Amino acid sequence: MISSGLIFGVYPFSVAGTPTGLAVGPKDDYEKIYSALKELQGPEKSLLPRTYVVYVGPESVNKVLSYVERYVNLGVKWGFKWDMALGFQDAGMELDGWLELIRAIIRQYSFALDSLQITGEANLTFTEGSKPNVQNALVQGVIAAKEETEAANVQVNIGFAAVPDHFGPVVPDFWESIFQLGGRIFVESLDYVGYNFYTDVFEKSIDLKDIPASVEYVLRRFREKNLKTAHIPESVPIRITENGWPTGKHPFTGEDRSYEHQAKVLEAIIRTVYALRQELNITHYELFGLRDADSSINDLFHQFGIMRDDYTPKPAFYTFQRLIRELGV
Repeated sequence: MISSGLIFGVYPFSVAGTPTGLAVGPKDDYEKIYSALKELQGPEKSLLPRTYVVYVGPESVNKVLSYVERYVNLGVKWGFKWDMALGFQDAGMELDGWLELIRAIIRQYSFALDSLQITGEANLTFTEGSKPNVQNALVQGVIAAKEETEAANVQVNIGFAAVPDHFGPVVPDFWESIFQLGGRIFVESLDYVGYNFYTDVFEKSIDLKDIPASVEYVLRRFREKNLKTAHIPESVPIRITENGWPTGKHPFTGEDRSYEHQAKVLEAIIRTVYALRQELNITHYELFGLRDADSSINDLFHQFGIMRDDYTPKPAFYTFQRLIRELGV
């Protein structure tokens, strides 16, 4: 049954990825994060915080589990379950450690997880798509995760995420390959497919009035072309697992991106997702992110937040809060 509204979520921490590394700044303040999340959520709506951990090889299993436990403890304290993305950055060909990590996370921490995303952006060539065994890790990881949830009789939603394939450095024939590797058992193991897309961020700037058409094109292509190519049916929901519009100076065009325009763009995007949610079976919208990595650095990679790095709200914070109240469940 398709929900009458969207489940909203947000990445609540400071570190952000860039094409050349990580954008970092002042440390996270967990008390201020909690206050901001509760202010966004309000008394009646759902809110799903999203976080990331990364597997880099068998020797990293215990370290990854320690990070997971840290997030779990924080979520329990805050009263939120996590949408957790488990990235894959292992250059080797063996998957035993990877699969055991997935099973261990589900066995030990399912009570604190809403969902577990297997791999990060496996079709993006300059991140996980460059790893020789990532597609197999995705497929076998999804199957193993679903088997473990069923064996343990726990409810954790299992899926993976991808980026748009109509521009940028993406893996060729990705959607055909994952179905060839996993077949029906892979497809039947999916509870959702995530989509990480950024309208009017990395490509040439577009007018505000053109935002809805751009968003609709990206979403329709994902459902009607990409997922269909992988034989993933319309009954499998789409989650918007990353989307945002940063402030600051655009490093490629030199344009300044204002706080006021951020609020307008995000509202246009979210309302378009909401309008298409039933037709395309979209259940979630998760924002990247809550706060800037470093508000003193005037480039978009450091200013994705709807709050500054001292947790003072930008206008988009109140826009997002209002949309959660109006469109959320």
